[in-house]
Amino acid sequence: MALSRQAHQLGRVRRLCLALPETSERLSHGEPTFYVRQKVFVKFADNHHADGRIARWIQAPPGAQATLTKQDPAAYFRPPYVGAKGRVGLELGRIDDQDLAFYVQMAWEMAAPDARVTATAPT
Repeated sequence: MALSRQAHQLGRVRRLCLALPETSERLSHGEPTFYVRQKVFVKFADNHHADGRIARWIQAPPGAQATLTKQDPAAYFRPPYVGAKGRVGLELGRIDDQDLAFYVQMAWEMAAPDARVTATAPT
């Protein structure tokens, strides 16, 4: 039996998030949310407030939200609630695996303790 669209996208996100050091998953506001220690770095969103999206919300550096949403508004958006803090929504069906891995890593690095980022940085 084929995976549902939601299960497939959640699997992509889960695989990348849980491969990073000191990460965990638990429900937050009814959706799978990924933490490094106690800090959220990725929130999965499935049709949040009936917006029709299967997406994830990530931490992003200052200015990334404006740049990405202008560059490709079909793939990137300002999520409710946390968008005011600069987080970016990614429409998972429009993001390839390589870009998804990049954004997961970036979000993890922003939330992870500095010592863990240094320890896992590529040489």
